[in-house]
Amino acid sequence: MKRVLHFLKEETVLVISFLLAVMSMFFVAPSAAYLDYVDYRTISLLFCLMCVVAGLNGLGIFRRLAGMLLKRVKSIRALCLTGVLLCYFSSMIITNDVALITFVPLTLITLKMSGGEKFIISVVTLETIAANLGSMVTPIGNPQNVYLFSAFEMQLGPFLIAILPYAALSLAVLVGACFLLPKASVFLQPKAHETVSVLEKMGKKRFGIQTSVYLVLLILALLAVFRVFPYWIALIATVALVLVSDRHTLLRVDYSLLFTFVFLFVFIGNLGNIEAIGAFLHDTVGGDEVIAGVLCSQVFSNVPAAVLLSGFTQDAYALLIGVNLGGLGTLIASMASLISFRFLVREKTSAGKYLLVFTAYNVVLLAVNLGLWLLIGAL
Repeated sequence: MKRVLHFLKEETVLVISFLLAVMSMFFVAPSAAYLDYVDYRTISLLFCLMCVVAGLNGLGIFRRLAGMLLKRVKSIRALCLTGVLLCYFSSMIITNDVALITFVPLTLITLKMSGGEKFIISVVTLETIAANLGSMVTPIGNPQNVYLFSAFEMQLGPFLIAILPYAALSLAVLVGACFLLPKASVFLQPKAHETVSVLEKMGKKRFGIQTSVYLVLLILALLAVFRVFPYWIALIATVALVLVSDRHTLLRVDYSLLFTFVFLFVFIGNLGNIEAIGAFLHDTVGGDEVIAGVLCSQVFSNVPAAVLLSGFTQDAYALLIGVNLGGLGTLIASMASLISFRFLVREKTSAGKYLLVFTAYNVVLLAVNLGLWLLIGAL
């Protein structure tokens, strides 16, 4: 029973998406048509990107970079600013959840080592928001972007034009928030870093080979994302090279996210075949994609919201803005935010205080960004 409860707690979105898919089957009987619901290109590209990021993260490369930067930090303010910038910019490539998994633990260690425990909630909150907002800048920064960019065959230029104003404003607000923290000095005793042990364990030659393999696969995945060649080429190359060079990486892929997408595709496909519901959603979402994306994300989180709403609109760029801004707000608006929350709970940080501070920062940033959206719409 404990294992079941733990699974339900850890994989809430997966379970909900599965139940929604099953419920929809009572209205649309299972058939071979279900196979057409799934966007295999999105699933394949997500798998490729997750393999690459899991492999590079396993080599400790991101942690080594963060460790080198944090060693140069001399104040609480500088520590916060460094963490925020790391999460913001790295999430554009390694995704928001991996950025938080990598950098939040380093921040916690650094603050405890320097006697800055009282700033943990503020710093981690800003890092979490930075990862969620930085990830919206690129087509591979988060799962909803990968999906929307693929499903609607978006172009990079219009994608950036749609999202950069909000990303730039958010970065300015986050940097400003960092400067509200004191310039209290921090004194760190650098420790031997994880990557050194990885390098020593593997040997310099093998470490270099594996790093090169993952960098090549990253380039292949990016080229597939931008449709330079078919996605299946990147998929075959990823599976083959990872099996040969580091097959354990395949065990570190987030398969629950992939299955969440599959279940949601089935659910949305079936909804589209229920005439009354499909017509209602088309009328409700059409023209109000940004607001629908924000509101839906607060309840389901922004990845399911993107898949759900995409079946009932053709304005992909408005939906892109909606589900990315929708990552602000409640704790579950972006599932990546739960990663930071779990880290803090393990550190016995006050969950209530964190939720209060986290929600306050998120509401302010959401309001600011929606204000910008209204201003752009009025021009």
